[in-house]
Amino acid sequence: MFVVKAAGLKVEAGGRILFEDGDIQVRPGEKVALIGANGVGKTTLLKVLAGVITPDGGTVNRSVSVDRWGILNQQETFPSSITAGDYVRSGHPRLFRLYRELRQAERSLEQDAGEKLEARIARYGACQEAYQNAGGYEWEVEVLRTMKHLGLTPGVSDTSMEQLSGGQKTRAQLAQLMVKRPEFLLLDEPTNHLDRSTLEWLETWLSGWNGAALFVSHDRWFIDRVADVTVELSKTGTRAIRGGYSRFTEHRDQERKAQEALWRKQEQEKKKLEESIRRYQTWFHRAHAAAGERNPFLKKKAQKNQTRSKAKEEALRRLEENRVERPRENPRVQVRLNAAPIEGRHLLTVTDLAFGYGEKALLDGIDFDIRPGDRLALTGANGSGKTTLLKLLTGELHSQRGEVRRHPELRIGYFAQELEILDPQETILDSLLRLPGMTRTEARNILASFLFRADSVFQRIGSLSMGERCRVAFVRLYFSRANLLILDEPTNYLDIPTRERIEEALAHYPGSMVLVSHDRFLLSLIANRVASLENGRLALFEEGYHAYLERKRQATARSHTDPDRIRMLELRLTQLMGAEEPEDEGVRQQLMAEIRKIRSELDQWKGRGKEE
Repeated sequence: MFVVKAAGLKVEAGGRILFEDGDIQVRPGEKVALIGANGVGKTTLLKVLAGVITPDGGTVNRSVSVDRWGILNQQETFPSSITAGDYVRSGHPRLFRLYRELRQAERSLEQDAGEKLEARIARYGACQEAYQNAGGYEWEVEVLRTMKHLGLTPGVSDTSMEQLSGGQKTRAQLAQLMVKRPEFLLLDEPTNHLDRSTLEWLETWLSGWNGAALFVSHDRWFIDRVADVTVELSKTGTRAIRGGYSRFTEHRDQERKAQEALWRKQEQEKKKLEESIRRYQTWFHRAHAAAGERNPFLKKKAQKNQTRSKAKEEALRRLEENRVERPRENPRVQVRLNAAPIEGRHLLTVTDLAFGYGEKALLDGIDFDIRPGDRLALTGANGSGKTTLLKLLTGELHSQRGEVRRHPELRIGYFAQELEILDPQETILDSLLRLPGMTRTEARNILASFLFRADSVFQRIGSLSMGERCRVAFVRLYFSRANLLILDEPTNYLDIPTRERIEEALAHYPGSMVLVSHDRFLLSLIANRVASLENGRLALFEEGYHAYLERKRQATARSHTDPDRIRMLELRLTQLMGAEEPEDEGVRQQLMAEIRKIRSELDQWKGRGKEE
């Protein structure tokens, strides 16, 4: 049985084939990851499965109707006035309607409304009974717990969806899907903009969820921990391997090696057959010429050589029919980053650094240094000040207290998360031709190694996708000869093959770097030091990224928001909300006061659970 099954899918766009021979199937309870290069059509495939786009070929069968799916889109529009909390609750329309009716009736009890108190109490009782009978109180506990785990604190949940950051919007969308309780999840880049602690919680939740899911992601760490099956989409079809990304690459590499070995064997056999054919043909012509009409022995020998030649020709024909293609790598970015030589014990030293925006102090008392050979991973929750700290290191911002001392020969190469250092009006080629001594031929050769070939070099940077702009930014780093790279989410918009090439370039980079990234694969490969930013303060871990994760796990286990207290308060609130309404007005007011008190304490507890 399958939740959804597609076979032979073909989609054309702009007169060209986007992909064809696309097969994908998801069984009940199965978690399937969909990977592929940028622009290959992964989002389009999801829309085909959901019935939004009609394919140009192939079939889609669904055993679960689309209205029971939970769908996360990359580009989602939101109602202009809805708060994050109400957006999350709207995932379950019936309970959300009952919830709003109950809240409205509850507010009317606290207001000096024109309606008689008895009528307001009766309406509140009816709303409460309907909400309780529908399982609303249990659902509301689930809603609050889900929002808390996804970092949607009371302050965030009361904020308009339009005012949220990209990461907060993604969290609200995920929370809404969980509240909806769908039978099947279709998720397009669910890990985008999420910090480490939220990613870890999502991994745990999705792995333990008993429903089926199909998700697109470039996060290899996430895929390894969640996926039962990994499917790669290419222009010519799909390839499915059981397991996560690491198992997929292992199987793919084994297939490539086997195909390479078979191709080489067939090439050798082809050469032998062709040589035999040439030899028999030569012998045939010699024997035939020598035999004439009067030498039947040589004539027979000539015919024998001709028969052998034809047998070899037939063998060669069969070989050509069954011949395998030599494995070919898709075009990949070719990156090599160099660094100007520098001598000294410290490249950069930060002392008692403080910075804030307005009345809000963001960073306070920051002390650390960067030494030759350092690969410092800067971690922290979204909004903790990581990007601000990077801008202080580069000199783009100036501290309000303390100082940043830079080595006199220090050359910084800065990769900004929002890529604002690029001029959107320039063409890709012109952005390079501005460099001193750069020739048109050299510029085009360099751009080709970053997959900008032929007329694509004349595109304006503002018209490029975010992944393409990332590649342009790396071209700039290529020429910077920086001995310190400061990188803010350098792989955010890149597909997996390009990420792997960038990782290889960073691993072989001879200089030092400070790196902000949510890509845990990248951090585990590169980082030899970790700086954790939390509540404006910086803590250093000198053992590398894996040791840092273990230390944080142990610390979280020792000191964490008290789950028992939260469960007790949630249970008590459910009991009070579900209790029969007291007839005595004084007792009724006491009940309302206790409910408000418990809600306030729950909000305080939930606000203490800080993201790592």
